Amino acid sequence: MRLTRFTDYSIRVLIYLGQNNQSRVTISQISEAYDISKNHLMKVVSNLTRSKLVIAQRGPGGGIQLNLAPEEINLKDVIRNTERHLHQREDLAPADIHGSTVDTRIKGYLQSAMQAYLDALGRFTLADVLGPQAKEIPIADLSEKAA
Repeated sequence: MRLTRFTDYSIRVLIYLGQNNQSRVTISQISEAYDISKNHLMKVVSNLTRSKLVIAQRGPGGGIQLNLAPEEINLKDVIRNTERHLHQREDLAPADIHGSTVDTRIKGYLQSAMQAYLDALGRFTLADVLGPQAKEIPIADLSEKAA
């Protein structure tokens, strides 16, 4: 699956804030660090603020910071929040996989694969991304969940 640039930028903002969790940072700082347009970042930060992942304060001494601890920010939730088209696929019931038409079956299979993808991401948090060691999922765990 290919994620949008909006999702990429959202994750980068969260990473930057997680690495600088002791103080507020500005959109300009993030823009310079990642060479991303301030206009794009303002939209990303606005969405992250509406999602309650980030707190924004305007004015002198203002800036943005994480609203939750990195351990509480689940990658699945971030991606579901930024990839709005994923919500449409969740409408298919698992029983639709055994539907009578080819279209219905393929939609069900794709929905099942998408759910497995999101479930795998649900095992990781921002803290895992920021941590010194990568958290691994044995492939057997993924195949057991899919069965």
